[in-house]
Amino acid sequence: MADQSSIKQLEADLWSAADVLRSSANLNANQYCMPVLGLLFLKYAYGRYKRVEAELMKNRPSRGGVKLPVTTQDFRAKSALFLPREAQYDYLLNLPGNIASANIVDEQNRQLTSLGDVVNYAMRLIEQQTNQLKGILPDTYNIINDEVLAKLLRIFNNNKLEQVGGDVIGRIYEYFTGKFSKAIADDDGVFFTPKSLVQMIVNIIEPSHGTVLDPACGSGGMFVQSGDFVNNHGINANSALTFYGQEKVTFNARLCLMNMAVHGLNAIIKSGDEANTYTQDAHNLVGECDFVMANPPFNVNGVEEAAVSGSNRLPFGLPAVNKDKEISNANYLWIQYFYAYLNETGRAGFVMASSATDSQSKDRTIREKLVKTGHVDCLISVANNFFYTLTLPCTLWFFDKNKREENRDKILFIDSRNYYTVVEKTLNEWNEWQMRNINAIVWLYRGETDKYRNLISTYRMWLNDFFNRYDNAALHPEEQSWQAYREGIEATLACFKGNLKKLGADMKSTRKRKEKAELKELVEKTTMQVAEIAEALDVINQLIWLIDKFGEDGMYRDIPGLCRIADISEVEGKNFSLTPGAYTGAEEAASDDVHFTARMKEIHAELEKLQNESAQIFATIKANESLLWK
Repeated sequence: MADQSSIKQLEADLWSAADVLRSSANLNANQYCMPVLGLLFLKYAYGRYKRVEAELMKNRPSRGGVKLPVTTQDFRAKSALFLPREAQYDYLLNLPGNIASANIVDEQNRQLTSLGDVVNYAMRLIEQQTNQLKGILPDTYNIINDEVLAKLLRIFNNNKLEQVGGDVIGRIYEYFTGKFSKAIADDDGVFFTPKSLVQMIVNIIEPSHGTVLDPACGSGGMFVQSGDFVNNHGINANSALTFYGQEKVTFNARLCLMNMAVHGLNAIIKSGDEANTYTQDAHNLVGECDFVMANPPFNVNGVEEAAVSGSNRLPFGLPAVNKDKEISNANYLWIQYFYAYLNETGRAGFVMASSATDSQSKDRTIREKLVKTGHVDCLISVANNFFYTLTLPCTLWFFDKNKREENRDKILFIDSRNYYTVVEKTLNEWNEWQMRNINAIVWLYRGETDKYRNLISTYRMWLNDFFNRYDNAALHPEEQSWQAYREGIEATLACFKGNLKKLGADMKSTRKRKEKAELKELVEKTTMQVAEIAEALDVINQLIWLIDKFGEDGMYRDIPGLCRIADISEVEGKNFSLTPGAYTGAEEAASDDVHFTARMKEIHAELEKLQNESAQIFATIKANESLLWK
């Protein structure tokens, strides 16, 4: 929840920034989009720079009692981007209004007299730090007057930027293009992949080594999450992985390179006509990839038959062609491309339109050949509203050319359409624990029970830490079930919610300066505690959801309405449909007579209401703040 609120706040800040530009400068969408994203990049890069610098300084050797300064090489060793002083966000933010008085000279010893020129210089300094940013960062800041540019710098001076993680530039890019500038890039079926879908793909294919390809890389979210996956396992991503990307839209490719740089990752990205994946294998990687991941455009038509016929990326044949000699639907071009890129032990994970799991005609023939390879590993149905601007359902597909022998002729089907978190009315996601739980089903299918047990231990440690922070007898029952713990957390949450409501009423009724100050502090503390308790309630519900199905030791079983392992012979009996719901069937009744999904939706609705109430209380505080100083 906190992650989503941070992103939403950033989007609001971006809207404010665009409003400033729109009202104060005579710029069109193409002119103002990249400068704003460039400032966002600069702020995010600076936040990462400061974190890495602090880490480097912890055990820094000293000379004469003074710690040695960090160097460019130190940052490279940490896969981080070094920022010269003149390219650091705080330096730009704190420049005087009269730029000439700062006596700043650029690389050609020219004195800079406008803020736009200084920011352009900052971007050039950053480009000098890494070859992959050469010519990528915006350099048109001198078309924005200094007053507007200074306002933009202040707008993006937001600490929440550093809390988001993941593909933040891509998320903001979609917000920007969706809200203001559809003219920048054709909607061609291209849309930003939500973080939880990207992370699920990465978690299941586990890109730990070798060559990683995203042939529809957009703003690079798959690469960022892959880097995080490897780094979290104590391995340097740039040493373990080689990233290759193709992106037809040059604007998106620039964003990808910016995103990779800010996360300290190296990548080989090709863009433009040579990177049109429908017709071009830009990196010549057929049969060479250890991992392939993508969110390609769905249901695209109009790809010319002549441009793809005879391709070595179509091992199962050409999809249906219409009377105009065009591919009727390109979904099975993409699906075959992903398969063809894999080496003999490779894994692939990708997002695909749900309709592709049982489409007919030549698609069905291609799917039959694909299934009979034994390399289709898993399919996961995803609910509606996982995308930020589209409502369509989708399916996650996974290939594995190195399955364990027991799974050689089997496919795992997971129907997660009733398992998600409602973020807002038109947006759903998997939260951290829901992603882990779905991932756990895959582990059990693969026989990796040690990973499952480690997850149960992670749950226990998280909850034990929570219980220790809230030293309440109700949270430390002897020899009670997890359901009893849940009841204790629910009771504690109700108590704190009551406290918060009373504090809000007290805040409205008092006009005493000291009392109002004390109440404000209590409201802030109680609001934070309510959020922590609510999070604990969600965590324990996710734990109960998992152990009710597979036990604490982890024993895979088919769960009606959720998961089923099917033999290829059974898939053949269903006309080679790969729709998970066709195998999992209807959901079983909840063991505690309370439908889990419905209850969780109620809980999240309660939390949303609680957040709104908290916001109203703080609005009251703000409205009456002046009374504190009377």
